[in-house]
Amino acid sequence: MSQNKLSAPMVKAFLDNDSETFSYVVYDKPKGKGVVIDSVLDFDYKSGRTKTDSAQNIVNFVHEEGLEIEWILETHAHADHLSAAPFLREQLGAKVGIGEHIKGVQKIFKEVFNLEKEFLPNGAHFDHLFADEETFRVGELQFRVIHTPGHTPADLAYLVNEQALFVGDTLFLPDVGTARCDFPGGSSKTLFRSIKKLLALAPETQMYICHDYPTEGRSHEYLTTVAEQRSRNIHVHDGVSEQEFVEMRDTRDATLDMPRLILPSIQVNIRAGHMPPADDSGKVYLKLPLNQL
Repeated sequence: MSQNKLSAPMVKAFLDNDSETFSYVVYDKPKGKGVVIDSVLDFDYKSGRTKTDSAQNIVNFVHEEGLEIEWILETHAHADHLSAAPFLREQLGAKVGIGEHIKGVQKIFKEVFNLEKEFLPNGAHFDHLFADEETFRVGELQFRVIHTPGHTPADLAYLVNEQALFVGDTLFLPDVGTARCDFPGGSSKTLFRSIKKLLALAPETQMYICHDYPTEGRSHEYLTTVAEQRSRNIHVHDGVSEQEFVEMRDTRDATLDMPRLILPSIQVNIRAGHMPPADDSGKVYLKLPLNQL
């Protein structure tokens, strides 16, 4: 199938209200093939209990539509929610993929959390590590991987059939702006250059965001376009220079609190959503490092 005849993918969005995260099922047709992007494991911080209700909603939709899911894709190691990739992998028989630069993120946070010596920052926890500009097919869907570092060193966007772009945390809706860059390994200058790469795509490209923090007067939304971002994004619309963006982003980031779930999320998500190994009593613990972030 030639590129100019590719159909727009079908997309079903799922909102996790607790973390304000959108997960997506992206597929070629009913009873066809598809992927899941940026899934969420329910986590109650106060009790330390996990549930799979949100992920089960995705599984139910997949079964209702008769879909074959080939990939559980991550745009990066999220700092605001735990990934449900292991549950979905078990339920749907799909592979788990993330960007190859996750190895650098694993190395950083192995030191932050002083993880067990058996934890190797080699990306082997995932089934596949995607390189920049790597392509792959799922049914009638053609995926192109775009490395978009800045928020973290390992962020990716997935461009599907050259029409639908899943940007993770790199960009939000135009009235919310752009991702923060003050996590270990982040860079506002790098983020600006990554965003410019995305905004050079065709203006009509549909852009699906991972998080929405609604401004006054609207509810949660997840879809915009490259043209709308270039025209109206409050942080990075056309005409904003790299220096202006870096000054704004760094100043703003200095005022932000750490995400509520960053400490549990990161140490799970760098393991492809798996929990740390149990101790000699069979119990699983997450670490709470003091004065590290």
